[in-house]
This record gives sequence, structure tokens and C-alpha cells, in this order.
Amino acid sequence: MKTFFLIACLLCTSCMQYAQNTTAWKNKKCAVALTYDDALNIHLDKVIPALDSVGFKGTFYLIGSSDAFTKRIPEWRKAAAKGHELGNHTMFHPCYGKRPGREWVPADYDLNIYTMRRMTDEIKMNSALLEATDGKTKRTLACPCGDTKVGDSSYLYKVKNNFVAMRDGTPDANDVNGFGAVTIQWMGPNGHSGEQLIAAVKQAMESNALLIFVFHGVGGEHTLNVSLQAHSELLQFLRQNQSQVWVAPFIEIAEHIKGRK
Repeated sequence: MKTFFLIACLLCTSCMQYAQNTTAWKNKKCAVALTYDDALNIHLDKVIPALDSVGFKGTFYLIGSSDAFTKRIPEWRKAAAKGHELGNHTMFHPCYGKRPGREWVPADYDLNIYTMRRMTDEIKMNSALLEATDGKTKRTLACPCGDTKVGDSSYLYKVKNNFVAMRDGTPDANDVNGFGAVTIQWMGPNGHSGEQLIAAVKQAMESNALLIFVFHGVGGEHTLNVSLQAHSELLQFLRQNQSQVWVAPFIEIAEHIKGRK
């Protein structure tokens, strides 16, 4: 399923600033969350084996109606048992359809026609499906397309008590998360080289930041895509720099931030 792009180019730093020290990230220079959106076959076939080979755990934001999820639930269950996070990316991935480049949004799942009840029910339905898959009740949410409002109201405030944190960097997500003075950087890789991915990590190290990678396709299956080679180069750099970089699922990092407050 095609989706939004959260960040247009390389990095976007949140307006929240963080005291420059390393104690926040378990005595390391920065934290990195490797997140993957849209429940793609390539995530099971290529990404998870690559993460497992270097001992890292990723966060996979799953669309409950995706064939790559519903037809491969035992494999997602196995991934969760290994420590990978299964995050909520809603049941049907609704986005605002009447925007440039959004022709792919189905009319039935145009967020413009949603009611608040429909949106929150679909999010809760997806959480129930994910709980039936991995047995976990704690979850994080990633908003499709970064679109968070039904009419004039953000749906995040209606579901905030159902989640540990929201992955996105919208003002309402920042408010709901309540992370405080934390520097957060995002990178939405699309056609980037391994060198560019690594440069983002180096910047996070210099800033003592949390860097959230928002991957979609890795070696194909999505219009937003990076090569398997670039992804592998990133993982190897992270593995070689584990003494300075804390790599963990987003939910683990979010709980750590909140636990320090």
C-alpha cells in the first residue's frame, strides 16, 4: 500500500531541545529507532533477517488489513517473539486524499470523510488484532501520512491512553508524548545511500539526539525505497558503533524517556 512521506529530505529536528549529555541514552551518545511502515513482505523476507544478523530489534508499523500481514501472521508472531516491536499503523491507513500526490488514497479511506468514532474504533480494532498476534498490551502508534485530525480535532487525544507513545513529530503527537526537552531527529529514507544514512546517525551522535528512521521499502515493494545495500551499510555502521549508539525499538526508547522524567 502506498503511503505518505513524513519527511521530504534528510532530517527534521524537533523544536524540543535536550541537555547535551550522554546519560539519557544509557551512557551512549544517541539513540536510534529503526522503524518500518506499512507491513510489507520485504520486511519479513529481507529486513528482519538483516536485523537479526546484527542483533538489532526493529519497530514495524502494521496495517491490519494488509495482505502482507493477514496472510503471514505466524511470521509476524515469530518476529515479535524475537523482540521486534509490532506497532499500530491503523486498520486501513486513512489519509487526506485531496492533496497533491495523494491520488492513491482510496475514496473510502479518505480521512476527510471519517468521523472521530470511526477513526478511533479502527485504531483500537488494529490494536486488538496486534494483541492477538503478539500477546502484548503496550503499543506505539504511527499515524498514516502524518495526518492526525478528523475535522478540526486531533484523534491522538482520543486514543492517547491506549499507547505508550506516538512515533510522529506533529505538534499534537509531541504534546501527547510529553517527552520534555528531548532532541528528536527524523530521517525518511528514499533513494538515500548508505553514506547518507550513516551521516544522519553521526549528526544524532553530535546532538545527543534520538534519531528515528522511517523506512518503507527496503530493496523494493514501495515507491519510497532504499536499496538493500544502503540499509546493510547502515546496520554495519550501527553494529560497529554500539558503544556509542543505543539501537532499540521505539517503544523501549519511549518508555526509557518517560521513566527518566
